Amino acid sequence: MAPSTSSAITLNINGEKYTLPVDHRTTLLDALREQLDLTGTKKGCDQGQCGACTVLVDGRRAVSCLQLAVAAEGREITTIEGVADGERLHPVQQAFLDLDGYQCGYCTPGQICSAIAVIEEHAAGWPSAVTDDVRSEAGPPPLTAEEIRERMSGNLCRCGAYVSIVQAVARAAGAQVPAEPDSGPGCSGKQGSGSGSDAEEVAA
Repeated sequence: MAPSTSSAITLNINGEKYTLPVDHRTTLLDALREQLDLTGTKKGCDQGQCGACTVLVDGRRAVSCLQLAVAAEGREITTIEGVADGERLHPVQQAFLDLDGYQCGYCTPGQICSAIAVIEEHAAGWPSAVTDDVRSEAGPPPLTAEEIRERMSGNLCRCGAYVSIVQAVARAAGAQVPAEPDSGPGCSGKQGSGSGSDAEEVAA
C-alpha cells in the first residue's frame, strides 16, 4: 500500500487552533491563504527571496513559502492578523502608519512581522553582519540605520519605501536614527500617506 500523501494537522495561529487536511507538500503560506483565509500574508516570489510572506514561528522570522505546513504543527505561528492587541495596533504597525513606511502595501505585512522580530533580536543582543563588536559582553549594538537596513535586508519593497521603513523600525524600537535626505520620487516612501486600502493592509 502506498503511503498517504495527506493528513489532518492542527496549527496554532495567533493563539487559536485550526485543524485542517493538507497535502504533505502544502506550504504554510498556501495553508494560511487558501485554506484558512488569512490573506494578510502575501505571496510574492514564492522562492524565499522577497520576504513578503514572512511570519513569526516560535517568535522567529520564517518565510512561509518555504515552510511546509506539516512542519509547523505544534509551533506558535503569528501572522500579521495577530500582531495587534485587539483594536490597538502593535507599535511597529503604528510607526509604519505614522511615517509612511509603505506605499502599495503589498510587502508591508512581511515587513512588519520581520521588524517585530528584528527589534526582539536586537534587544537580545544578537549581532548582525555590520555589528562592530560581536562579543556577548558588549551587549546590543546601537540600532543605527545601517544596523536596521542589514537586519531588514531580507524584505524587499518594490515601491522603494526603505527610508521610511528604517525610520519606522527605529521609532518602534525607541531608537534615534538621524533623518535621511529625500532621495526623490519613489525612493523615500513619502509620496503621500497612501490610500485607505494601504492603511487597512498595514492594520490587517
